[in-house]
Amino acid sequence: MEAQLVLGNGRCENYHTGGLPRTTAITLDVSSVNSELESQIAAHNLIISLIPYVYHTTIIKIAIKHKVNVVTTSYISDAIRELDARAREAGIVVLNEVGVDPGVDHLYAVKKIGEVHAKGGKVKDFYSYCGGLPAPEHADNPLGFKFSWSPRGALLSQCNSARFLSEYKEIEISNKQLMGAAKPYCVLDGYHFVAYPNRNSIPFREFYAIPEADTVIRGSLRYQGNPTFVKALMDLGWLDTEPKDWLKPEVSQKAIGAEDTTESALVSRVQELCHFPNEAESERILNGLRWIGIFSAEQATVRGENLLDTLCAQLEKKMSYQPGERDLVMLQHKFVVEWQDGTKETYTSTLELYGDPKGYSAMAKSVGMTCGIATQLLLDGHEAFQTPGVLAPYTKEICDPIRERLEQEGIKIVKKLVSKP
Repeated sequence: MEAQLVLGNGRCENYHTGGLPRTTAITLDVSSVNSELESQIAAHNLIISLIPYVYHTTIIKIAIKHKVNVVTTSYISDAIRELDARAREAGIVVLNEVGVDPGVDHLYAVKKIGEVHAKGGKVKDFYSYCGGLPAPEHADNPLGFKFSWSPRGALLSQCNSARFLSEYKEIEISNKQLMGAAKPYCVLDGYHFVAYPNRNSIPFREFYAIPEADTVIRGSLRYQGNPTFVKALMDLGWLDTEPKDWLKPEVSQKAIGAEDTTESALVSRVQELCHFPNEAESERILNGLRWIGIFSAEQATVRGENLLDTLCAQLEKKMSYQPGERDLVMLQHKFVVEWQDGTKETYTSTLELYGDPKGYSAMAKSVGMTCGIATQLLLDGHEAFQTPGVLAPYTKEICDPIRERLEQEGIKIVKKLVSKP
């Protein structure tokens, strides 16, 4: 039987099928349960949910009701995990974390850890960092970042708190301190990255079956200068999602509490709130805010009745990918392995994937292919993908078939032994 693909979006004009056969686009509101959403889910064999993660549970609950399998590329949230028993009772699979991060990272972590254990070794330290970034030649704005979708999710991801294991101690960093915790991190020569921990890494000692690990850190990569700029936006209140009844196009003065709308008053208030470490950093951030338009007399596009969405409306204008530009997905695992004789070695597994300016972006390829392969395996009845309930690729049985097919599509990790005793 030939598969039919239906693409649903909040605004159908934003979607195109690319001339693919047996593919149609429809307008669909996923922000709440409605008759059209329910009828579309009920009419299909499988739903791929690529919408913001806060809406996944709405989709999954309807899918459980109509016994329809679901695939997402998002982390398993507590809300999704709570639906595990209901999904098992309905006999459906809710497969998650099959993008790039999470997704490709799991495939190669599970592979290397399994190889180490099979040889009698122990993974004492595990580090995993990933970034979806503009290629270096196109990282030409104050944030060193560009958006191929709404900036909202990317900015909010930098406002999370983080927990990780370091030398067997549980460390927690608050959301307000996270960007200040970013440190230079060498992945490959020629890149200037900083890294910071992302979300809660501690459960991955169990998920990856490495109870022997003293250190487990999963985090994000950005170009140098990005975290300090995001921290300034946070300090100024521009990442606030709470509704503001006073929002209007002349927003900057009220947003940061400046005395008036002159640039000098705005700059003075920024310096008061941000506590820059030195004059050079102050000048860099102020120039960036000026470039974004924070000090401009131009009226802002007020969106969502909050400061974050209003900022995002401006960033979409200033920081979207332009024709001919390419992106970069950089992912690296680092394993510190202890062998039975007590010696230690350090290994890396690195994905360096560039987008094609005339074709698919690196993010589209790495997320889309991983998700598509996992979905096809589920539809084809592969044994590892048939267990009802909430699933993620944490086991060899699920990871291997996805990884093998992904490598056939040219997405491969480079493995290196970087230090020996």
